[in-house]
Order: sequence, then C-alpha cells, then structure tokens
Amino acid sequence: MNGSQGSVPSRREFLVGAGAVGASALAGCSGVSGSNSSGSDDYDVGMTAVAFTTPELTVSVGDEVVWRNTSSRGHTVTAYEDSIPEEAEFFASGGFDSEGEARDAFGNGLGGIIDSGSSYSHTFEVPGTYEYVCIPHEQSGMVGTVVVEE
Repeated sequence: MNGSQGSVPSRREFLVGAGAVGASALAGCSGVSGSNSSGSDDYDVGMTAVAFTTPELTVSVGDEVVWRNTSSRGHTVTAYEDSIPEEAEFFASGGFDSEGEARDAFGNGLGGIIDSGSSYSHTFEVPGTYEYVCIPHEQSGMVGTVVVEE
C-alpha cells in the first residue's frame, strides 16, 4: 500500500467500525465450504444483543453454517418449523427434533442456550429458504434466514 499517512487513520477507523460486519457480509455473499470463506473468523453468523449478523446468508447445498454467540447474552438458534423446506431436517441448538420441543426446553430451564463465545452449526442438505429465530429474543426481532442454493 502506498497511501499517505493521512489516509491510514481513516482506514483504521473504518476497519474498527465495520470489520466484523464486513467479514460477516462477505461470508454471506461468497458462500461457505465448511468454514468461513473470508478466513478472518471461524463462524458465519454472529449474535449481538438482539440480532443475528448477518441476518440473511446464502450458501450451497452441503455447506455447514456456524453461528457464534458474539454477545454476553445467551441465545438460541431454532428453525421455524413451518418455514423450512418440507424435505429438510429440522435444526435447533440443543439438538431438539421440533420447534415445540425447543420452545418447551427453553421455557423449562433454558434448553438450547448458546453461551457467550460458544457456537452451534448445521449442515444444509436441501435447497430452499430456512427461517430461524433466537427464542429469548424473538419479540425483539432476532430472526434470520439461510438461503440454500444448488
């Protein structure tokens, strides 16, 4: 890089302010192949206080998506059972077999919680659109979408 020293602070300020969001956005645009293709992090979707970053991710059939709790709050990842392809496997942190089971487990002892710094992953084998939610922050709008393409 041959920019002047005057441009270095503004570049650093930009990277500090947008680095995590930019890395997540790039991962979503370029797809994943078992790990974050940007190479800067080991997850595809971060979790802030009440949002998934990025809220929509596009991947290919057979790709694994990794959600990382990047906040201090506990979160879940739970598929909306009626908003995934009919042939697709249901997914939820905690390994539950249905949305109702995941909701009951959370309500009866915080089942499925992903603690700060921990991760959850799922491999998508069926093309289509998958909508999911963080159960404790659903009313705050913490929902996301994974689009799986052939």
